[in-house]
Amino acid sequence: MKDFGLKKLYYSISEVSKLTDLEQYILRYWESEFEQLKPSKNRAGNRIYTNKDIKMILLIKNLLREEKYTIEGAKKILSDPVELKNISSKKLVPQTHSPEPKTSVQSRDLKRDLAELRNFLVDLRSKI
Repeated sequence: MKDFGLKKLYYSISEVSKLTDLEQYILRYWESEFEQLKPSKNRAGNRIYTNKDIKMILLIKNLLREEKYTIEGAKKILSDPVELKNISSKKLVPQTHSPEPKTSVQSRDLKRDLAELRNFLVDLRSKI
């Protein structure tokens, strides 16, 4: 099978459909609902998705399917950076009871980004 790792810059809608386990019509519908999801189009007019687009699709899928948000609720979370950060940190980084010093904000963000990337790669590998 073809490797859909992070080596590619762009993915077709059929590749993204397989990677995310979502039908193509759902991906097209979500484009019309979520302003954060706007894949580019190539010269032929076909959608081309970046890794950032795939990450957004997986986040939307998680909000709608796992967290059971409505589309309107998911839109609200995606448009509010504070709310989005709260959702991301709940899912990906274990919360501690002791407050972290302000100097570790970059470290915490890096840990969260690495955890998100790891989860993305694990999910991607399971789809191949």
